[in-house]
Amino acid sequence: MKCINDIGEDALIARLLAQLPPAPLSLNVGPGDDCAVVPFSTTTWQLLKTDAIVEEVHFLSNEKMRRVGWKAIARVVSDFAAMGGAPQWFLVTLGIPSEASVNSLVDLYQGMADCLQKFGATMVGGETSRVESATGLVISIAATGTVKKKHLLLRSTARCDDLIFVTGQLGGSLAGRHLDIEPRLAEGQWLAQQHFATAMMDLSDGLAKDLPRLAKASSIGFVIDLDQIPRTPGRTVSHALQDGEDYELLFTVAPADAKRLMKKWQKFFPATKLTCIGRIVPSGQSMELSGGWDHFPSRKR
Repeated sequence: MKCINDIGEDALIARLLAQLPPAPLSLNVGPGDDCAVVPFSTTTWQLLKTDAIVEEVHFLSNEKMRRVGWKAIARVVSDFAAMGGAPQWFLVTLGIPSEASVNSLVDLYQGMADCLQKFGATMVGGETSRVESATGLVISIAATGTVKKKHLLLRSTARCDDLIFVTGQLGGSLAGRHLDIEPRLAEGQWLAQQHFATAMMDLSDGLAKDLPRLAKASSIGFVIDLDQIPRTPGRTVSHALQDGEDYELLFTVAPADAKRLMKKWQKFFPATKLTCIGRIVPSGQSMELSGGWDHFPSRKR
């Protein structure tokens, strides 16, 4: 009998999704993008997202819980940013070992509140449950957001000859940066409203994992210049490709718009680095990348 590590995370998800009944035609976007997209009003889509972080997987037991709380919310905000949308209502479910410190949970919620306040969202409810001590703390977030229909961005709409851009600097999450995520919400909304991005996603599992996902969703290939990848000081290209949890934006832009984008970007986001790292090509001409974060890395690799 096969176990999860025999097939890997992406193959597992594909197999599980195959068991679901067909979605109704009213569903705009289902599994496979940063958020699900469902009907809301004549001008607006509703965005749906769930995410979880687990002790000793996404954070260590000795971390400051206020930073952990920030991360739990910020990861979800980043997904709304990748769709060009805005976060709105949040729910939290906690799986708590009975010996957990009350003060640590208060700090956790303070970190959540910090992030919610900064990005204009609200916690409206949740649930708590006991887990066995060996499991550690489990934090699950469910959230809704909105995006104007004319501003929605997807992974599946990149086009041949588009240029590939990333925000910020990549690599170094394993050294602690993963707890200090700064979602590119304003940048994502601006890219959508200005109609610069042709496709977009956030970088959660590393460029080496996420760029091939965007390419697959768009049925295209890619070529990047490894030397052009913006790296966190002291980090290598390998770190930038594979560490994961950068939570920067990865997006594509029509060549004719690239110069105008760079000029306007400097005006609106002078503190956020923007780098062109490659271009979209037909799938048969694509380079290959491997690695990045996988919860269940396949033994075949």
